Amino acid sequence: MTSTFVIAEIGINHNGDMNVVRELIDKAAAAGCDAVKFQKRTVELVYSKEELDKPRESPWGTTNREQKNGLELTKQDYDEIDAYCRDKGIDWFASAWDLESQKFLQQYDLKYNKVASALLTYRELLEEIAREGKHTFISTGMSTLEQIAQAIQIFDEANCSYELMHTNSTYPMSIEDANLRVMDTLKENFQCNVGYSGHESGIIVSCAAVARGATSLERHITLDRAMYGSDQAASLEIGGLQRLVGYVRDIEQALGSPVKRVMETEIPIAKKLRKYDTL
Repeated sequence: MTSTFVIAEIGINHNGDMNVVRELIDKAAAAGCDAVKFQKRTVELVYSKEELDKPRESPWGTTNREQKNGLELTKQDYDEIDAYCRDKGIDWFASAWDLESQKFLQQYDLKYNKVASALLTYRELLEEIAREGKHTFISTGMSTLEQIAQAIQIFDEANCSYELMHTNSTYPMSIEDANLRVMDTLKENFQCNVGYSGHESGIIVSCAAVARGATSLERHITLDRAMYGSDQAASLEIGGLQRLVGYVRDIEQALGSPVKRVMETEIPIAKKLRKYDTL
């Protein structure tokens, strides 16, 4: 039986606080997640000076620059994350939003890479990731089939394994925008594994994605959806995460085998209830 790879997306929901980081890692590991994921940006490369100079009230100051810098973790923080996850027995990785961030992540012995939907059309970043040869999760929000084909060609040419992740890039996503049948379209068009990265409220869509065969599942997590941050509203609190992972594992058991056969548990019931066998 194939197990769905469950990713707890911490992202930037830590708000730059390592106490929050450690607690979220603890909770994800205890819930049975396979990995936690972060987001790494070099602020001055991802955003223009004009964008960073714009006014924005946040816990870190009154400009966009202060807010963006406040959400970034330091080299010392990532060193601690690396050691802490090893101690907890859970993998970690990150989606890099620029080339320098991807190169930064290369100093760690990570098993996986992630391409965020916003970066799917960034050829130079995709080439850098593909050269590493690590299994890569590629989110497909805001993207056409043609763009996806062009992106995965880079990974095919580099002989780098990957799987696509169906997603809708609104936060939070309305349930009618899930379009889970697109998972079938991606499988048919690209002949690869397809997972699901969810930004909806609740867990029913994510459970449905697993029932439809998602090989991976990613959800943002938070300690409290009322915390500061743009991703909090589309995140699962810890109780929701625990229920989701439990349901995912139950669904995997329920999917079982495609072989139609009389189960051992049915034999005594058949003897009791089947009065006629005249076929």
